[in-house]
Amino acid sequence: MTGSAHRQLFVLAPIPALALSLTACATTSESKVSIGLVVPTSGVHKSIGTDMSRGFDLYLDQHGGKLGGRLIDVVEADEGDRAETGVAAVTRLIQDDEVQAVVGVVSSETALAAKDVANNSETPLIVTGAGADEFADGSDYLWRTSSTNSDLGGALGKAVAKETDRGTAYVIGSDDAAGHEFSDSFMIALEAAGSSVAGQSYTPAGVTEEWSGLFDKAKDSGADAIFAAYAGKEAEAFVKQYRESGLAKSTRLYGPGFLTEGDVLSALGSAASGVRTALHYSDAMDSLMNDAFVKDYRKAYDATPTVYSVQAYDAAAALDKALDLSDDVNRNEIADSLGSVGTIVSPRGNWTFDPNHNPAQPYFLRVVRGTADGPRNVVLHEIASAGS
Repeated sequence: MTGSAHRQLFVLAPIPALALSLTACATTSESKVSIGLVVPTSGVHKSIGTDMSRGFDLYLDQHGGKLGGRLIDVVEADEGDRAETGVAAVTRLIQDDEVQAVVGVVSSETALAAKDVANNSETPLIVTGAGADEFADGSDYLWRTSSTNSDLGGALGKAVAKETDRGTAYVIGSDDAAGHEFSDSFMIALEAAGSSVAGQSYTPAGVTEEWSGLFDKAKDSGADAIFAAYAGKEAEAFVKQYRESGLAKSTRLYGPGFLTEGDVLSALGSAASGVRTALHYSDAMDSLMNDAFVKDYRKAYDATPTVYSVQAYDAAAALDKALDLSDDVNRNEIADSLGSVGTIVSPRGNWTFDPNHNPAQPYFLRVVRGTADGPRNVVLHEIASAGS
């Protein structure tokens, strides 16, 4: 980190989530504002945590380590691989470190379990990863800068119906809450647009290594497309086996953007060519702001930004505006000010918080293509407008 914000890192042992009733911690414009950053710094999602930390740091670096004109003290905690460790991290940052707001959280299970912690302690929690539909509900203390699973799945359902001329799709997904939220919203939108579901199959979350039998089912169904809801190492293995199965020659693969995002695409390389995904960001988006963001990110970290980087970058941007609107900085005032930040100008394109405090944003259809910089998620066109 090159800016002037101070960073602390605590590796936390799991503790039970506490029902907190803390008095909001006040500060002054002259003092530092403590912000908690909860991301995985270990475990299977460590790379996502790195991307989020870099995105948040980059915004701070570009603004002299300040948000709303106030110096920021970033206190980082490891979310880990389980909801227990993630909630413990959120709880301790709020209770022991007395941060004014918490940013981060990759796991949907952690986000849902941390809702009561944020509400009971009256501390703003800005989720930059988890897409669980039930997280943000309009509470003054619950905000999200990523996306909801149902919005993303629904946007892709409309696109696939159009691209297949109202053909059929075979659905394959992880047998967990996120997998079903993605798949259910996809199928609802697909059928509403005049297409149909050729079949569906779900696999044990986080442990599936073989899909050949499901590829056979998809082929036998005569489906015009395959929809797959996976992320991380499972996404990498799924796309690789899809390519090896030969189905890529006849049946196009679609999925939420995490199917080919970040480290997954780096590992797959040309094996991901032609895979189409929906997401609200791509590092290949053609805009002056995104061009500058990608350039600055690469200069700072010798890496290409991902959607995870942008979501954390935008959380810093939202806090910047909220702190600028706040006179006496405390948890309740920050929460109130978040409701008045208006438009967030972002590398993904401008967006605002909707009434439930999720982003009202456009979604884009992307396709993996080879470029001078290697395989990238090239944006084809917008598939759902902001707030649709």
